[in-house]
Amino acid sequence: MNTFARVVLLSLIGFGPFSIPTASAQKLPETTRLLRFPTTNGTQIVFCYAGQLYTVDKDGGTARRLTSGPGYTSFARFSPDGRQIAFTSQYDGNTEVYVMPTEGGTPKRLTTSATLGRDDISDRMGPNNIVMAWENTKPLIVFRSRMRSFNDFIGSLFTVGLDAELPQQLPVPRGGFVSFSPDDSKMAYNRVFREFRTWKHYRGGMADDIWIYDFKTGATENITNNPAQNICPMWGPDNKIYFISDRDSRMNLFVVDLATKETKQLTHFTDFDIKFPSIGNQLIVFEQAGYIWRYDLATGQATPVSIDIKEDFDSGRGGLVDASKHLESVNLAPDGERTIVVARGDLFSVPAKNGTPRDLSRTSGAHERDAVWSPDGKWIAYNSDITGENELYVRSQDGKGGPQQITSGAETYYYAPIWSPDSKKLLWSDRLQRLRYVDVTTKAVTLLDQDKFGEIQGYNWSPDSQWITWARPEENGMPRVYIYSVANKQQTAVTDNWYGSGEAVFSDDGKYLLLSSARDFKPTFGDEEFANVYRDMERVYLVTLAKETANPLAPKSDEVGKAEEKRKKEREAEKKKPEASPGAKKPEEKPKKPVLVKVDTDGIQNRILGLEITPGNYRNIRMLDDGRIFYLRRTAADELGEDEEELFPEREKKSHLCVYDIDDRKETVLGDANNYQITFDGKRCWLRSKRTTRSSTCRKTSSKPRITSTRSKASTCSWIGMPSGAKSTSNAGGKCATSSFRPQ
Repeated sequence: MNTFARVVLLSLIGFGPFSIPTASAQKLPETTRLLRFPTTNGTQIVFCYAGQLYTVDKDGGTARRLTSGPGYTSFARFSPDGRQIAFTSQYDGNTEVYVMPTEGGTPKRLTTSATLGRDDISDRMGPNNIVMAWENTKPLIVFRSRMRSFNDFIGSLFTVGLDAELPQQLPVPRGGFVSFSPDDSKMAYNRVFREFRTWKHYRGGMADDIWIYDFKTGATENITNNPAQNICPMWGPDNKIYFISDRDSRMNLFVVDLATKETKQLTHFTDFDIKFPSIGNQLIVFEQAGYIWRYDLATGQATPVSIDIKEDFDSGRGGLVDASKHLESVNLAPDGERTIVVARGDLFSVPAKNGTPRDLSRTSGAHERDAVWSPDGKWIAYNSDITGENELYVRSQDGKGGPQQITSGAETYYYAPIWSPDSKKLLWSDRLQRLRYVDVTTKAVTLLDQDKFGEIQGYNWSPDSQWITWARPEENGMPRVYIYSVANKQQTAVTDNWYGSGEAVFSDDGKYLLLSSARDFKPTFGDEEFANVYRDMERVYLVTLAKETANPLAPKSDEVGKAEEKRKKEREAEKKKPEASPGAKKPEEKPKKPVLVKVDTDGIQNRILGLEITPGNYRNIRMLDDGRIFYLRRTAADELGEDEEELFPEREKKSHLCVYDIDDRKETVLGDANNYQITFDGKRCWLRSKRTTRSSTCRKTSSKPRITSTRSKASTCSWIGMPSGAKSTSNAGGKCATSSFRPQ
């Protein structure tokens, strides 16, 4: 069962019967909800529920299931005589057109098409091969398909007969919803199909109209000509075109008289849109707020249909699920000994080598996400919707005790929190375009910024927890990097508005602010238009925070009398290194001195220094105490050979993990990676490629580092030290690898 069907079933468990006010004064039935894609022949209604087709009398009652195949079945349409049903289904894997008797029976496959990368009922492009209508005078089924275009926005209308012959395209270049005149001489159709997108009140170029196409003359006529969305035309027996439109802010039912060209609104819902209407004889059926409604053409009345589903709902039962196939995020403990993994909405603490995973949350009715380990190693912070809204929580990393709710009164979606290095505060942004931090002890919330032009999605703390940096979207589309003093509540712009900048982060020693900025301009010509296109514009930049901090990238110069002093320092450094001997104990590490970040805001925009590295797109920057700068780079060349249809996020696409040594002024490409993280203490890291995840030590060597790996083939092994063969729901699929940086 695909993701959408599972979401539907889970939603059914969570929704109890309750009334939603509508324009209708009728009482809504307390029956099954989330009924979709209805069609009618005037006496029966066939609809989709939990990915399968059901039939019920037009007056309602207990529905009877018609299909039980794998995958998702939808978009049923009755034949003109009402004796057959054409529908879209996934019986054989692909999404294809099928037909079956109205009362049920063996479905017959009518189409055979190639597999598309984007072909799912939950995708914003919608599924492929959607059944739209039957022709009235011939046994032909009309369906929308993307079989001939690489562009997911473009679909065309095809007909297929009951003998499963090759589909024939209708004489229009593209199309969506369609309905035919009684004699099939004309059709009413949409040129654009975007009903699966969640755009509201859209008035742009993809807001569609209803068009009439004359098969005899080839002429087309726009019969709505309204800036709103006008879709789902239905040619009525009274020679009127019924359709839905959001010209009154909600999708409601309208009708246009082809003789007088007069348009009239028929329903007045104000709470939820009408979706996917269908006409049959003297009835129109549609979904609205999870119910199926019928509109009687003779009386002009809309009535909710009371429908019950009485089944075992086996697919909605609880049970054990392999959470390894639903991995969401990974975050290392400060010392790398354990990892906090979010999988299928739960939090799992996973050991690096020895031990068993621990399920920390065990909340099957809530979604935990964005879990991060506190720098002192004691706490896990995360987002949860257990109250019904997104709130920040903190809980002990060892699983003892319950969670503490840190925020309250949420009214929007929260992004991932970031701990302050002293483990006392949490910094996060949200979809109201705010950046805030909260004191974990007092739960006092401080607003840093609220942007007018976009969401703030890149933010970090200084190592002494007294400064915050973030990238703010600006009116000209060029994000600017800012810093904020926790002590005096003042913010300062670090970059100007000439160049887009982001990915800002403080160095571990607190001397520098690092960021990526698009300042390299090398235009090329685009593939689809004869115009300059700018790619690979970014490099990594450093900002010296204090005026007295020397330029780390200043030109080097060998001077007379300095060579012996340099060699002396190198000999002293070698003496300090412990001699490796079998059984020797590791020397005790001295605790780091507390970092005090000094920032001279005066003239800070003039203290920006760029690394001499290849321009590209840079993210996930980290500068350690020893002067090494780690980052991920992705260039336009990395797109060659990639499947454009893959929907993994931009931050999960293949990049190159690189390290730049400030002392040697040299960059080393360590290998391909989708993501990586270095522990808070800077000693261990994990890196993720598309197929494997590796753990590493982060030692600095005197020669070029390389990654050596050993992989296990256990199917349940994942991330760092996931026990092979463990059946806990925290296990993750794929291969495991351990690696370290060693000199050649």
